[in-house]
Amino acid sequence: MQRLWLIFAQTATIAMAVLFVVSTLKPEWVSRPAVVEAVQHEFAPATGALPAPAAPANGSYAAAAQTALPSVVHIFTSAEIPTPRNPLLADPFFRRFFGTPEQNTPQRRSGLGSGVLVSADGYILTNNHVIESADAIEVALNDGAKYAARIVGRDPESDLAVLRIDSKTPLTAIRFAQGQVAVGDVVLAIGNPFGVGQTVTMGIISAMGRSELGINTFENFIQTDAAINPGNSGGALIDTQGNLVGINTAIYSRSGGSQGIGFAIPASSARSIMEQIIRTGQVTRGWIGIQIQEVTPELAKAFDLPQQGALITGLSRNGPAAKAGMRPGDLLIAIDGKPINNAHGVLENVAALPPGQLAKATILRNGKKMEPVVQVAQRPLPSVSRDSSE
Repeated sequence: MQRLWLIFAQTATIAMAVLFVVSTLKPEWVSRPAVVEAVQHEFAPATGALPAPAAPANGSYAAAAQTALPSVVHIFTSAEIPTPRNPLLADPFFRRFFGTPEQNTPQRRSGLGSGVLVSADGYILTNNHVIESADAIEVALNDGAKYAARIVGRDPESDLAVLRIDSKTPLTAIRFAQGQVAVGDVVLAIGNPFGVGQTVTMGIISAMGRSELGINTFENFIQTDAAINPGNSGGALIDTQGNLVGINTAIYSRSGGSQGIGFAIPASSARSIMEQIIRTGQVTRGWIGIQIQEVTPELAKAFDLPQQGALITGLSRNGPAAKAGMRPGDLLIAIDGKPINNAHGVLENVAALPPGQLAKATILRNGKKMEPVVQVAQRPLPSVSRDSSE
């Protein structure tokens, strides 16, 4: 027995010596196979972490981009501007000695932007500020073909416009997204930044329903960190399937370039406005002729008001609200059965009412609830409107 134990001890000692030498000189001979580690990780206990979201095939958004790229166009505009006149030319003494010079040749100002083909027969959706004041508009398609475009209609208050080009062949129209987008969704911005050519940038939706930014009268922006630069205006904001979710409109920047805060008009809003423009040449909105102010905590405390609704500060003479008996100082808390949460809500709710409709307004006057009935009128066009009333 003692002899057997001695043999075992010697064998174990030799084996340990061999293992030490091998692990020192050839460590790869004794390393654990990668397959074993993979199997162990697969069956490791859960730690509570959620799995990473699935990425597109090969991590690429090429399919979405290729779907939408043919529908995004470049827009080039030009406008004639008067040449500045030297003030000396109006001086009779100067003209006596040097005569009357020939008229200067008018100068032309050029601009660029982007647009989105929304129908196979040539309708294009873009921003109003891209084509505003232009007397010549040229559209270049993704394949390089160029067309003269005409303005179908504009809506300065939402900063949207519709153009049309005449093509002998059907064009590739973009698909509008059907569902609702949400914060965190991946989006791609397509346009012609700085005139360098068609460009695709990627980001996520950072926020929804951005308003009161002072960009447009009617604001309900999608905010995104996808890079948007000058020249992208009017271009497409698409989802990962290549569907249109917004029209790129503006950026928040201190340098003039993208700083990760861009704004797009939701496709659902843009489509509704576009259809009105194509059908009638303009956008019709409701108007009741009131000027309003936000109810701040200070106002609520000073005048013993509930901190809701919007305070009426003025009325258009002979406007619908004035005819219905509403007065400055009334607190508007609902219109047509829809509650008013802030001043912006008044603008949106009233504009959505069709002209000619009778709408019941709910107001508070000296603590008493009243419900005057207002006949909605058509909102004046910006060029003829002299106030910012709703």
